[in-house]
Amino acid sequence: MSMIEKMIGSLDDKREWKAMETRAKELPGEYRNAYKAIQKYMWTAGGGPADWKDSSRIFQGILDLFEQGAAEGRKVTDLTGEDVAAFCDDLVKDEKTWKDKYRKKLNDTIGRG
Repeated sequence: MSMIEKMIGSLDDKREWKAMETRAKELPGEYRNAYKAIQKYMWTAGGGPADWKDSSRIFQGILDLFEQGAAEGRKVTDLTGEDVAAFCDDLVKDEKTWKDKYRKKLNDTIGRG
């Protein structure tokens, strides 16, 4: 893997990300807003998966769920429950998250000192 690929990710990953973003833009407003809010929560709360394959699988699953829910005329919270953060946390409960990765890095850094 080249240094550039390590820094910015592979082109296939970028294409897959763009395709997911296109799908998200096609969702009805309530779903589109919820998807963006869930993305933001997962990245900023440190609870998002640290691995692209896991991230892709989880976000593809959310998109599938939201597309189906929208087609059935259901509300977002009919699918996620009222506690959307808990829904997100549950999606990544068995995955290594960014928070886990940074916790380990911090502990390793301090432990070397």
